[in-house]
Formats: sequence, C-alpha cells, structure tokens
Amino acid sequence: MSIRFRPLLGLVPAACVAVAGAAETVKLDDVVVTATRQAMRADEVLTDTTVLERAEIEAAGHSSLEQILAAQPGIQMAANGSPGAASYLYVRGANPKHVLLLIDGMRVGSATSGEPTWSRIPAAQIERIEIVRGSASSLYGSEAIGGVVQVFTRRGSGPLKFSATAGGGSDSARSASAGLAGSQGSWRYALNLSEDASDGFNSKPKDPKANPDRDGFRNRAAAGSLGYQFAPGHELGLSILHAEGRSRYDGSGAKVNWVNSTRNGAASLVLQNALSDQWTSRLSVGRSIDDSSNLKDGIRNSRFNTEQRQYAWQHDIQGRLGNFLLGVERLEQEIDTSGNYARDERRNDAVQLGWNRGFGAHRLQASVRHDDDSLFGDKTSGSLAYGYRFSPNWRASLSAGTAFKAPTFNELYYPASGSYAGNPDLRPESSRNREAALHYENGSQHVSLTWYLNRIEDMIVWTKVGALNQPTNVENARIEGTTLAWQGRLAGFDLQASHDWLDAEDRSNHRQLPRRARHTVAAAVARSVGDWDWRFELTASGKRYEYKSNARVGLSGYTLANLYAAYRFSPDWAVFARINNLFDRDYTLADGYATAGRNAFIGIRYSPK
Repeated sequence: MSIRFRPLLGLVPAACVAVAGAAETVKLDDVVVTATRQAMRADEVLTDTTVLERAEIEAAGHSSLEQILAAQPGIQMAANGSPGAASYLYVRGANPKHVLLLIDGMRVGSATSGEPTWSRIPAAQIERIEIVRGSASSLYGSEAIGGVVQVFTRRGSGPLKFSATAGGGSDSARSASAGLAGSQGSWRYALNLSEDASDGFNSKPKDPKANPDRDGFRNRAAAGSLGYQFAPGHELGLSILHAEGRSRYDGSGAKVNWVNSTRNGAASLVLQNALSDQWTSRLSVGRSIDDSSNLKDGIRNSRFNTEQRQYAWQHDIQGRLGNFLLGVERLEQEIDTSGNYARDERRNDAVQLGWNRGFGAHRLQASVRHDDDSLFGDKTSGSLAYGYRFSPNWRASLSAGTAFKAPTFNELYYPASGSYAGNPDLRPESSRNREAALHYENGSQHVSLTWYLNRIEDMIVWTKVGALNQPTNVENARIEGTTLAWQGRLAGFDLQASHDWLDAEDRSNHRQLPRRARHTVAAAVARSVGDWDWRFELTASGKRYEYKSNARVGLSGYTLANLYAAYRFSPDWAVFARINNLFDRDYTLADGYATAGRNAFIGIRYSPK
C-alpha cells in the first residue's frame, strides 16, 4: 500500500502544539560515551544521539540488534527474507557500509563486504546501546559517515543475581537465555548464554528458480565480563562476546540447499587508571572476528573470514581550559578467503585530539583525527560543534564534520572471477556533514528537531568497465533530512513519536538512492497498570526505489502495528507476549524477498531487581 504525508513544515508546529513540549530519545540524566569518547551528560552532547538501556530493550520485546535499531529515528532497514538473512541498515540515508559497529569499544564487521552481521547479535546479550548519527570519523576513523552504533554487553554489580528468559512463537520460533551477574569486593563478573532459532519461511516464494523450502536459522551466543579494581580509580576489565549461527537462504538452483554459516565475536582487555583527579588513562587491546562460509548441499562453496586487532591508548585530561582527549590507535585487519586476493592484510595507525568546554550558556566541542592506512595512504577528519542554552528549557546546536570510508578488500582486490574484479586504484569515499538541532526540555518531556546535510563524494559503485564489472569512484550523493522526535509522559502514558524526512539523491543522475523512503513515521504508547505492562507501536514508511535507475518503484509504502504486553505474577517473574504485524500487512523490504506476516512470540522471564 502507499501512504501520503503532509509536508514536513506543516508537521513541525502541529506536533509542537500537540505535545506541549516533548522529548527525544536521550533522557537528560543519561551519561553518553560514544558521542565524544568521553563520559558526558546527555544534555551536554552536541550530536544526534540515542541511548537505550536494558529495561527499554526488554520492554519493547525485540529479539535482535537489527530489530532494535530499525525502530529508532533516522534508521531504515532492508532484509533478504526470513529471520537471520542478510540485513542492511541505512543511517540517515547513508549506505549500509557507512555505519560503524563497536562492541565494548572494539570494531566489528567484515573487511571484505564492509558490513557487520547485524542479525547475529541477540538482544539477550545487550546491556546498553548508544547510537550516534552523523559524521564521526574525527573520533573513530573509517566507516563513520552515517554514524556509529556501540553495543555494551551486560555487566555485573551488587549481590549475585541470576536471570533467565524462554519462549516460543510463530514459524517454530524459540528463544532461551540464562545469565548471572554480580560483584564481590574488588571483583565484578557477568556471564550470559543464549540461543535463538526459527524454522522461518520461504524467502523467495515468487521465484520459480529458488528452492521453495523454509529458510530457517539458529544462533547461539555467549557473553562474559570480568573486572578487578586493584585500587580506587584503577581497574582491569575483560569482556567477550561470541556468536555462531547458521541460516538457510535462496541462491541459484531450485533444488539446491544453500546455508550461510557464521562466527562473530569481539574480545577486549581494558586497563583504566586515574593518574590524578584530572587525568585518566585508558589502555585497551581487542580482537574481533567475522567469519562466513556458504555451503551448497552441505559442501563449503566459499568462505570470507575477517580478523581485526585493535590497540588504543587514550588520555582524558580536565583543566581550566576544558576537557581534552589525546589518543593513539592501531588497527590490523587480516582476511582468509577461498579466493586468491592480491593482498590479505592491512594496518591503520591513527592519532587524535578532542576538546570540549562549557562557557556559561555556551558549549564548544572539537575533534581531529589523522589516519594512515597501509593500502590507500593518509586521511585527516575533523569536527566542530557549538551549543547554546537559551533558557533552562531551550537549547540549540550547530555542527560540521568530515568523514571517510576506506575501500574494502573486495573492492580493492576481489580476484578476477567471471565478470567481476576488484580495483586497486580506488580512493576512499569522503563526506562533509552539517547539521543543526533545537531541543525543548520540560521535566519528563523533551522534543527535538534536527536538520542535516551530508555530501558524499567518490562513492564506490560497481560498474561495467570493458568486459568486467569493477568498483569505481564515480558517484556523488547529496543527503538532506530532518528528524522530529518526541518522548515524554502524559496522563500516565509513556509516549514516543518521530517523523523523518529524507532526500537522498545521486548527484550524477538526480535520482533517489535505492531503498530509502522519503518519509518514515514511528509512534509508541505504553502504560503500566498494576502488574500489567503494555505497549502499542505503529510504524509507517513511504515508497522506495529498489534500483538506482528509479525505473520502477518495486517497494510500496507500508504501515505496521505491533503489540507487546507483560504480566508480573511475582516481583521477579513475568510472562510476556509480542505480536508483530498485527494486521497482517503485505509489504516488501527488498525486491523479490518476502517478509513475515502476522506473527507472535510468548515467553516467561525471571529478572530479579
């Protein structure tokens, strides 16, 4: 179905009047780390940031990281069919390769495809998520053109506590997790295990050349953390996340069974030292993997394995001139594939400087980073932001920044095979981002309006070059958008609403970039009555184009409704249920791939307070 929207300028005053001063997705008492790489109060951060805590994740009932993110403002998602299939996130209209995923500070993703495996990170392992939208290469280097998503795994504090969740639902979906967490003396610890599985559905029911079987998946994960504080302000911490999964998918051949087998994970060791009241040192060593094998009728057909090793030393210094950040970082990437790549490793060395300070009602933030990559050379990124608080309720900010995306191993060195080959002469993609934001805060109400303009140059696109399809730096994009967001409490109800307007244009032909809707709307209402909690969600998306040519729409607009309810039959126990696509709408996220109809999940949770 198609949906129509009033012009955004007409929505802004109407929304502001309706909510009488509302909210965004960051609570004022939150402490945000990812936005500046330093802990700051949410109302001091000058970038577009969302913070999701464990309680909010459980209250929504989503089962994977991709589902959680797709429900947030400024993010759209596409997926190739059944649960566990390849999925793609578009943050502020940027490409899926333009978002950086961190797990406890460690970079995670494939160095060949350039994207993380979002579907393999289950919600059961997540304690907290921070989403930073907009250019962030001045803090994190490559990939952060559209933004950064950082996942913090679960940590322990206080007396030993056990937790567990189990349930099942449509398409033989089943999920179970169990964990323990706590602290004793100078030690803190946590361990959590989970398994998610589903028989799935036929991902390509209209393709006579595809296998008509169900495309099910299974994913098992374990996460743990251990910390020891050997003196006040001095701690050594270890965190680990590991997931292994298998998912069926529809490839070539109607009688062929295709399976994608994956291993994903991250481990980091962090030594934090308070050298003085004004000086903190953070030394970290980490490793992540992203291994993927494709099996054809049980025999491995291809493999693409990535290992990343990251070393960083950061110093935070507070003084009369402001808060300073000085850091050095080294990233080593190595791939092991079934193809014969000309290069299979790279290293990137970086040095960075950050600064922020408040001057009464004014606040300034600045950062600069220089990256030296062994494959393409060096790149310098910077950002500058200014904030002003007009009154206790009103504040505004302006910012500008640059970012870049390094070419992947596939884009540089994909071995000539059939009609495809890499291009070792590629340049990094680069962007210039500007944005402005206005916030109104009044108790539990908070409304924000954010405008952004991101110009991306030298975008890498696979094109026909002679007899081969090769990646080239041929496209430039102009991405402009606004996000109006509200979160607050009214008459005993917890309310959320957001509207995104997006104009993502390929400047070479003045056509819309694929799979980006011009308009998306999300709203949610929740309430607790006695021992009952319930939540109703409504999301709507406008039409999108599947192909760069915009030759046909392919992807019509849609509206979806979801319902969640939980009943606490004791202080520590609750039963819950979630119904997705309540009205059984037929919609498409990727051309040729099916999506789930009405589906339900029912479970029980033990979660002591």
